[in-house]
Amino acid sequence: MSRVLVAVNVLGLLVLSARGDDWRLMLQNFLESAILLETISLVSLLLLCNLRRLAMRFPFQPWLQRLLCGLLPAAIAGLFLLYLKNMEWFEYSFPRFDINFAMFSCFLLGLAFQQYFELRARAFSPALGEARLQALQARIRPHFLFNSLNTALALIRTEPRRAELMLEDLADLFRVLMRDNRIMTSLRDELRLCEQYLAIEKIRLGERLQIEWVSDRLSEQEMQEIEIPSLLLQPLLENAVHYGVEPSVTPALIRVELGRVVDKVEIIVTNPYHENANLTSGNQMALENIRQRLSLLYDIEAQLQYGVKELQFEVRLYFPAKR
Repeated sequence: MSRVLVAVNVLGLLVLSARGDDWRLMLQNFLESAILLETISLVSLLLLCNLRRLAMRFPFQPWLQRLLCGLLPAAIAGLFLLYLKNMEWFEYSFPRFDINFAMFSCFLLGLAFQQYFELRARAFSPALGEARLQALQARIRPHFLFNSLNTALALIRTEPRRAELMLEDLADLFRVLMRDNRIMTSLRDELRLCEQYLAIEKIRLGERLQIEWVSDRLSEQEMQEIEIPSLLLQPLLENAVHYGVEPSVTPALIRVELGRVVDKVEIIVTNPYHENANLTSGNQMALENIRQRLSLLYDIEAQLQYGVKELQFEVRLYFPAKR
């Protein structure tokens, strides 16, 4: 719906700008035409959404589904314009308005949008989507695993108990890495995994690694109910450790803030900013990997934003609480 509404309004604005009028007059004409554009678009979309539910119960022929995507907006445009035709303000604003041309334009636009979404559905078919997710998941190569194994080897003789706990945490992390990436996990389980990872890094980095969890905006029940893609938060923390803590010679704080805004989950991860470390290609690749996974799973409903704010590198993550 967002794509259709944005495209229709941009197209209307381009058509009006082609007339070469002053920008003030063009804006006035656009606001007047928006009454038609928004009403026809919204009513058409709402009716098509309901027809989709009906088509799932009583399957229509594919050619009929495609034809309806053009006929329905044209019919709505015709009925709406016939209703407005005799109104004084409409005749003044659109003195030479051709209803037949408007209906034909809506018919063509409806077919064009239908073809676009059909091609897009094929491009993001479940098989292709799963293949892309598998490829993106395979690129997540936690380098800390190798460092952690070396740390565990060093601890075996001096502190065998700590080495044993460390290897148990590593085993849990390996188990998650080998799991089917189509499986969603609860936010609580993902946080538990992250705590195990940070416990391993704490042994390696000592007091240099400081962590602060802020989750007072979420109840324990919400953490159990919220679904999150497996290994979504852990790579962000690994980035924070690698680019925010390792280059530091003094204690460095990683802050993780979790919250919920209506039906969206908000996660904010901040770590100290080091100019030569935080904007390397490795950091960018890891963040782009997560952005692509979110796009495949949630489309435009999820966002990943990052940048430097008051000498802190901040990553903001938004995604629906339920996939």
